[in-house]
Amino acid sequence: MEGPGAAARGNVTLHNFSARLWEQLVHFHVMRLTDSLFLWVGATPHLRNLSVAMCTRYDPIPVSTALLGDMSDTTSTGLAQRLARKTSKQVFVSYNLPNTDSSFTLLVENRIKEEMEAFPEKF
Repeated sequence: MEGPGAAARGNVTLHNFSARLWEQLVHFHVMRLTDSLFLWVGATPHLRNLSVAMCTRYDPIPVSTALLGDMSDTTSTGLAQRLARKTSKQVFVSYNLPNTDSSFTLLVENRIKEEMEAFPEKF
């Protein structure tokens, strides 16, 4: 069992959860690192893209970039930006769902926010 200061000591915590959204089972994998967060979202075990975002003192909007995958798909980059703003951490996001419809993406993001509220220590 880990205490509240576990992340400060360099421990990595893992948190997995799933949700059925629009008849699709979506899996979420969260790795909380010392000063950053890695979030994988998908239906099958693939890593098709990866983006990162972080807050800076120069701009209220977190800076973000795609590291892997289709650079024209901004789904993971946008999600990383919003999560970086919410957590004030460096956030890596891999969004691996074929459905990038904005309504569906909003459902995914709302499910993540629900989990963050229920288990803040995991984020």
